[in-house]
Amino acid sequence: MKLPESLRDQLKVPLGLLLPESQADKTNIQKHLTENSYIITVGDRTTEKMIEFGLIPSLQIIDNLEKRAKRKPPKLESAIELTVDNPPAEITSNSMDVIKKAFAMKPPIRLTVNGEEDLLVLPVCIYAPENATVLYGQPNEGLVIVTITPEIRNKAQSLLDSME
Repeated sequence: MKLPESLRDQLKVPLGLLLPESQADKTNIQKHLTENSYIITVGDRTTEKMIEFGLIPSLQIIDNLEKRAKRKPPKLESAIELTVDNPPAEITSNSMDVIKKAFAMKPPIRLTVNGEEDLLVLPVCIYAPENATVLYGQPNEGLVIVTITPEIRNKAQSLLDSME
């Protein structure tokens, strides 16, 4: 599925709470996590930040790029590694299948995307377990924290349904 021009502005609106960069520290992030939160990070910098805070994401989705520039992957010991091809401005059916598969595996899991991972926030929000919290970066603004609820699932599904 490709991202139509008409949806680009809509996807710039955070799906959840936007913590400004200056407030995106461990204490503020932990306030939005439940006791047994299944933490999902989408993005290299967000993943790296959570690992540095000792908040190891159950599912990490990275593409070894930050603002389109090549970077080293965040350091992590003993995660199950998966890879998938997902071109920029698209969500492939294979990506959705791999995300579903990742949720059925024992964490931590790292999914490395050849292409671009940004839009994979949508299928993650649809298929994430009930106790999940999704974290992703809002470029030049801060960190978005999304608690998975039926409303979030529906919103993500309708955005996905609007893709071509």
